[in-house]
Amino acid sequence: MDDSRDMFGDTPPWDDKEEEEAAPTKAQLEEAGQASMFGDSEPALPEPVAPEPVVAAEPVAPEPVAAEPVVAEPAAAPTLEAKPTPAKAAPAAVGVPAQPYRVLARKYRPQTFAELIGQEAMVQTLANAIRRDRLAHAFLMTGVRGVGKTSTARLIAKALNCIGPDGQGGPTIDPCGQCEPCQAIAEGRHIDVIEMDAASHTGVDDVREIIEAVRYAAVSARYKIYIIDEVHMLSRNAFNALLKTLEEPPAHVKFLFATTEVDKLPVTVLSRCQRFDLRRIPAPMLAAHFAKVCGLEGVDAESEALAMVAAAAEGSVRDGLSILDQAIAHADLDGEGQVRAEKVRDMLGLSDKSVQRALITAILDGQGGELLNLIAHQFALGVEPIAMMRGLMTLVHRIAVAQVGGGAHDAHSAEEREAIEGWAKALKAGQVHRIWQLLIKGHEEVKSAPDPLVAAQMALLRIMHASDMPDPGTLVKKLEDLAARVPAGVPGGVDGAPAGPTAVAAVTPEMVARRWEELVDDVEHMGELSTANTMRMQVRVVELASGMLRYSQPPGFSEDITGLLRACLAKATGDRWEVHRVSEQGTPTLVEQAEARKNAESDAVNQHPLVLATKAAFPQAAIIEDDRPLAVGGGARNWRR
Repeated sequence: MDDSRDMFGDTPPWDDKEEEEAAPTKAQLEEAGQASMFGDSEPALPEPVAPEPVVAAEPVAPEPVAAEPVVAEPAAAPTLEAKPTPAKAAPAAVGVPAQPYRVLARKYRPQTFAELIGQEAMVQTLANAIRRDRLAHAFLMTGVRGVGKTSTARLIAKALNCIGPDGQGGPTIDPCGQCEPCQAIAEGRHIDVIEMDAASHTGVDDVREIIEAVRYAAVSARYKIYIIDEVHMLSRNAFNALLKTLEEPPAHVKFLFATTEVDKLPVTVLSRCQRFDLRRIPAPMLAAHFAKVCGLEGVDAESEALAMVAAAAEGSVRDGLSILDQAIAHADLDGEGQVRAEKVRDMLGLSDKSVQRALITAILDGQGGELLNLIAHQFALGVEPIAMMRGLMTLVHRIAVAQVGGGAHDAHSAEEREAIEGWAKALKAGQVHRIWQLLIKGHEEVKSAPDPLVAAQMALLRIMHASDMPDPGTLVKKLEDLAARVPAGVPGGVDGAPAGPTAVAAVTPEMVARRWEELVDDVEHMGELSTANTMRMQVRVVELASGMLRYSQPPGFSEDITGLLRACLAKATGDRWEVHRVSEQGTPTLVEQAEARKNAESDAVNQHPLVLATKAAFPQAAIIEDDRPLAVGGGARNWRR
């Protein structure tokens, strides 16, 4: 009958399930209650129920249980079902794995504004706005990676929704961290603080969800806050859809935007937000923060190692903590447990500072062999040539700063400070800047060369050969002095003139004329065309030396041009000039010299035998000079004109 009942569905299926579940329960109750019904207390009875006598003896021990099985039914059921529970729970409690490791960047994420380093101006602005109840409806945090943009947004959400430990507090710049809103926001589970990644929610539909949700009041918090990270990833249409809501949101809604590329945001969005530019964290502040983290972690670290980590972080706290995490693991593998500078240097592939100083010494002393040996040794240790060039650039920069600032205050050791200050005093500023320019050029060559090691060797050898060369300014002054200096005697004359004292008169005017023509060209290239023409037409040079000019003017010119010449020469050469007008004759002006050369050339042409023969044959013939330019591509006449 049971089969037919199941076939025709007379009884619902859940009735059969109840019977199947009840059947084993009755058997267990009957087996467990026989001893108490017939007065037979067998000590071996609990063994089939629980193999462990210690666990099974305690619940079965009370024998004077009610004699009826109905009474024993509720008492026996939990006893049997509960027996295995302690046996299973004990090993579970012992073998529960520890909480998974959290990286330092997450573990030491700032939970209060006091823990947010390097952003004092922004914290002060927010504190004043909260105290005066002048909170904007939209905030924009921008800056490089890892300076605390998202952390600042979460801290603002805490500050606006904190209710204090007693539940009666209001918005504060110092959230308690103990109330339910603070804890829920810190754990990322608060229903009224919605954090969205704009990189994966870029479309209009995602923004439309926000627009629809802002109409409803907050569920449990004071403000409904939307944190949109990397907001510059939103599409143009999504920005346009958000504009109206962003301009006039409900009073209970706050928008917090974070981005690393603020220039990609539309101006219409920027104008609706209160912007905070989070600055890079200085390296000394980062090093102090990392030292504090190492103290909390119980890790011993050298100050130079922490300075290397801070320099490699490039102003980012998150990057620095990630590098520090790796450095701690690297130190543990060594077995010493200390974060040492040389281990961090090997881990980051940096050049050793002592080797950098040795490289600079070899370059300045002209020791090519030693320089190549140091480069090869660094390359064998795994230091990349590009890192070697960057290390030298950093050292040269510190030397230049020491020349201006008067000392190497950021040096990590006394030896390094002494070396930098010594170079700052021994080298000229021009030498340091020339080495810097050559290092920049070498850095670009190493970056793009097929063999970076060879490129680094050639670049540093080039710097070695050019390090002791005088700078262009010094060369110009030397040439000026040589040009203006009158020699006591010249070993050979000009154009076959005899050597000796008589050669001085033949050489000196040419040198003076050539120097004066160069000065006039400099004035013309400077843009003073009118003054250059005046110098060509009106100046007869009587004496020309370094920073001194004595001149006279040809007949017909009476205007005093001394001040004009003094100003233009000083502007062209960068030196102070003494200019005097005298009554002596002086050399002809440049225009007079050009006319003289032209007349000499014309006389030479007229006295040519061929011209004389032509004139004899044709007495009425005349020479006509054509100053028009020749045709492009050659030819004796400009036929296009």
